[in-house]
Amino acid sequence: MSTPPGEYYTEERWQNWLDRIAAEDIDPEDEDSARLLLNLQDDTAIAVAKIVIDYQDDELDEDVALEELADIREVVLSEVDIDDEEKLMLVDGVQTSLVCVFYAAEEYVAGGPPSDGTVGEYIEAASEAEGEEELDAALGYCAQAGTLIIDGAELDRDVTEDLEFGLVAEWVNGLDSLQTAMSDPEVVEEDEE
Repeated sequence: MSTPPGEYYTEERWQNWLDRIAAEDIDPEDEDSARLLLNLQDDTAIAVAKIVIDYQDDELDEDVALEELADIREVVLSEVDIDDEEKLMLVDGVQTSLVCVFYAAEEYVAGGPPSDGTVGEYIEAASEAEGEEELDAALGYCAQAGTLIIDGAELDRDVTEDLEFGLVAEWVNGLDSLQTAMSDPEVVEEDEE
């Protein structure tokens, strides 16, 4: 087994990222700050990808894979304790992006990808649902797009350029990290500059 259960992602690892964000001057317009936030997001997506890959390789059964995903989700999506309001909003944006990553992985493990439709079609449906304020449906469509990405389909960058800022755009941002993680599930070093 490539990673022992409970070791895919730890609370300590997440907290190390948060401590680093709390300690640094964060400016979303600054390239280093943006990279730090993206690394935080990618690091979590990589852990999710490793669970899914171990599930695909029959190293984890469905129940254990879902438990592992739930454990990471609980750590990553829990309330963050950072005094700086702006940093809190930036971390919240990362958490929002990762919501769809977790749903997509859970959906993939529990039911697999849909038999028809493309990543782009599901994202378009999600965008339409968001426009009609049907956010549960929008998340469901994005999660389906994510299961297709896990299954090897590509997220077309053209689709993402047309998205208006909102939850679907945030979720698709997370799916972009998931796609990168599925193709190259290497750990992002916490001390990487």
